Amino acid sequence: MRRADWVRAAYDGALYLASPLIWRRIWRESVPTRPRGERLGLIPARPPGPRLWVHAASVGEVVTAAPLIRALLARHPEADLVVTTMTATGAARVESLFGTEVSHHFLPLDFPGATRRFLARLAPTLAIIAETELWPNLLHACAAHGVPVAIANGRLSDGAFRTYRRFATLSRDMLRHVDWIGAKAPADAERFRALGCPDARVEVTGALKFDLQVDARLREESERLRTTWGRRFVWVAGSTHPGEEEAVLAAHARVCRRYPEALLVLVPRHPQRFEAVAELCRARGERVARRSRGEAPGAGTRVLLGDTMGELMHFYAAADAAFVGGSLVAVGGHNLLEPAAVGTPVLSGPHLDNLREIAATLAEARARREVADAEALAEALIQLFDDDAARRRLGEAGRAVVDANRGALARTLGAVSARFERALAGPAGA
Repeated sequence: MRRADWVRAAYDGALYLASPLIWRRIWRESVPTRPRGERLGLIPARPPGPRLWVHAASVGEVVTAAPLIRALLARHPEADLVVTTMTATGAARVESLFGTEVSHHFLPLDFPGATRRFLARLAPTLAIIAETELWPNLLHACAAHGVPVAIANGRLSDGAFRTYRRFATLSRDMLRHVDWIGAKAPADAERFRALGCPDARVEVTGALKFDLQVDARLREESERLRTTWGRRFVWVAGSTHPGEEEAVLAAHARVCRRYPEALLVLVPRHPQRFEAVAELCRARGERVARRSRGEAPGAGTRVLLGDTMGELMHFYAAADAAFVGGSLVAVGGHNLLEPAAVGTPVLSGPHLDNLREIAATLAEARARREVADAEALAEALIQLFDDDAARRRLGEAGRAVVDANRGALARTLGAVSARFERALAGPAGA
């Protein structure tokens, strides 16, 4: 028995011991219309035929993978395209973006039997993992069923790299089953190689996030929103976390002392926190309009709670400035390119470990302003609202960065399509 097999057996043992806690978490992370048995690989068996399987763990990965999924639908209309997620919010985003164009299932827990059952019933021709969510038994099952695996927009933060390296044998064995990695940046590629992935299987493709689509429908909806909100300064605090909403509301109170008509559109990252954030706003003395209830923010309303899914880009496009959350607290930051792509000035905190290269690219182009706390956030917003030309320059610089760095989608699509076609051809085409 190989050392890697012993290590995976130990991993399985730890997984079974922790299964009550794991199942408790998954029990909450569900959708009423979807059986929880999917977490054990109990999905309907799909008919034979060409099949692309894209795994995107949660909302962020779904948004990142969306341009690739659309491109795959266009290039391979003959293929059945299935998307899996780990979270219910990810599932909701898949449905809002693609409707019935794709099928969705929850990814099974990484138990050996569940992953084998899932692969046998799904029978994919090619597996594509968005960003990096590597599960030992899932990848082992892919190899056992002859399913090639590609990683698109592959990234490894410093923390993730240290964790994988701590379990070097297991990590090396996992990567042995990966056929191709499209790394987001050279640093990510080096980390994958350091974990044992052969050089020939790693390619730097760039960040898929730069290939955001800004279509006419988004523009029309944002203009409609802006008309509804009226002639007032509007800023968005998107994808916020606990500890950030307090800072955002404090900053807004200070902004309103100079611009009493200013409107904050506050969009918490996780929908299960919508009620708590609404209560926090009321406790701070704010009258809150709820987007989910169709409430328009009148002249006396200074906060609109964006408690819906799939509208953040519309809010960014309709705003005068945007603060991107997960960055004033040690979360690692969220998608800075969404406001940049629509030409809205980008503000963030200093905690940007999840997107170092993107953050640096924006900073070098003077397309992002960094703030350390509520006071600095308020000051930056007031400066932008005071200076129309500076606000316009910052927004245009962000849009220019996005436009200049597009191309990862074409490189990723080419590599993935080649492997899909090779897998369809079978051994003779290998």
